[in-house]
Amino acid sequence: MTVKTYCSALSGLDGNLVTIEADLSNGLPHLDIVGLPDAAVRESKERVRAAISNSGFNFPPRRCVLNLAPADLKKEGTQYDLPIAVALLLGTGQLTADVGGCLLMGELGLSGELRAVNGVLSGALCAKERGLKSLIVPAENAGEAALVKGLEVYGARSLAEVVLHLTGVRLLQPTEANLAELFEENSHFGADFDQVRGQLAMRRGLEVAAAGGHNVLMIGSPGSGKTMLAQRIPSILPDLTLDEALEITRIYSVAGELPAGSAIISRRPFRAPHHSASSVSIVGGGAKAGPGELSLAHNGVLFFDELPEYQKSVMEALRQPLEDKTVTVSRAAATYTYPCSVMFVAAMNPCRCGYYGDGSGRCHCSEQDVRRYLGKVSGPLLDRIDIQLEAPTLKFTDLQAKKGESSAEIRKRVNAARKIQQARFAGEGIGCNAEMNSGQIEKYCVLGPKEKAMMNGVFEVMGLSARAYSRILKVARTIADLDGRERIIETDISEAVGYRSLDRKYWS
Repeated sequence: MTVKTYCSALSGLDGNLVTIEADLSNGLPHLDIVGLPDAAVRESKERVRAAISNSGFNFPPRRCVLNLAPADLKKEGTQYDLPIAVALLLGTGQLTADVGGCLLMGELGLSGELRAVNGVLSGALCAKERGLKSLIVPAENAGEAALVKGLEVYGARSLAEVVLHLTGVRLLQPTEANLAELFEENSHFGADFDQVRGQLAMRRGLEVAAAGGHNVLMIGSPGSGKTMLAQRIPSILPDLTLDEALEITRIYSVAGELPAGSAIISRRPFRAPHHSASSVSIVGGGAKAGPGELSLAHNGVLFFDELPEYQKSVMEALRQPLEDKTVTVSRAAATYTYPCSVMFVAAMNPCRCGYYGDGSGRCHCSEQDVRRYLGKVSGPLLDRIDIQLEAPTLKFTDLQAKKGESSAEIRKRVNAARKIQQARFAGEGIGCNAEMNSGQIEKYCVLGPKEKAMMNGVFEVMGLSARAYSRILKVARTIADLDGRERIIETDISEAVGYRSLDRKYWS
């Protein structure tokens, strides 16, 4: 007798429907699993055997063959335990139910309890796309799956509960997600810009960066507040939309990074990997070709503190993803593409000791030492950073100053600027000025005669590359949006050029 149940296999961020076919026949008791299972799936036979027995059922004393179709798709993970157990119970007649419209996911403990698995949100989206009506997952994953509307989602704590539900003896209650409540619960920020003293120019530069989604480099001596400012950037970024939150949650679910008890990521991510991180951990890949820090920071901030201390291979690996907003991980078995639309923020000292050029006389680095230190950051990477900010050493009077604007006040202006950009780029597939291509720059960054003359002089004097020229125009467009102006004027260009001056000061 052959029976079928359904599960979902992860392929990058996508869920693929997997049909589990169970065939039971006479012969020596044995369980075979075919269809490219990995070690975790092959080991499921022992977990399933114990879970069935300890849940009050009989493991079939027959020859059992389980085929995971499509057979050419590699099956990884422990989410197949539950559908395999249900298929065996159906095949032996211990369970009589119609499971044709139900997708099952979950890891089984030896006692029959259900444990959380990764990628449930992708599985729920797959079930909806393939026309399935319901989804049974571990109780810990139910809130995540319920984010997908149009599915009946049931959270179970054990195999016995699943069987009772499928037979109609004791139905599970469907899980529903209240998105408004979920957003409200997790939308508060602990770090706020009103905790920052002084650094008015830095605050203005970061506001411009947040309004247009621009990459930022901060240079300054130790203790000048670079890290403190970077940690507060998510609090002034535009409000997260539902689509953006679902995208982030999907990535975190696949990576196994979704916080316990959280159904959705409702705040923009802030990722700050240590400088000892490898290029694989940053870009993505590894044995399972999973998402890296770049993708985990999607729609948020990726922060590199002490930028020159990162491996050269790591910094160079950032160049293409920062430009394309996606990262492609290629392996012999498959190629996966992950989104990585991030605001890249980096901080660094001007030299190894950190005090070069601060006027205190504490720096004893030679010019050669300074150049060697700064030379770790390549020109092509600097070219991809729109805004360069210098953090001056704080004075005692700065620390005693009154509180500045709060993050909420700054975020209002940022939201207003982003709304202008969203209306401008409606139907063009981008959402902020930093993502404009050359055609869109030509269309939306039109300069008058005075502005053209000014840019011509800047281009010649500063020796700009074509990419740097385009990025100055993007920043100028953002400055105009913050002021609510349709046209870019000379003061916008002047401010935008000021944000490109540090490479001449330090790297020339």
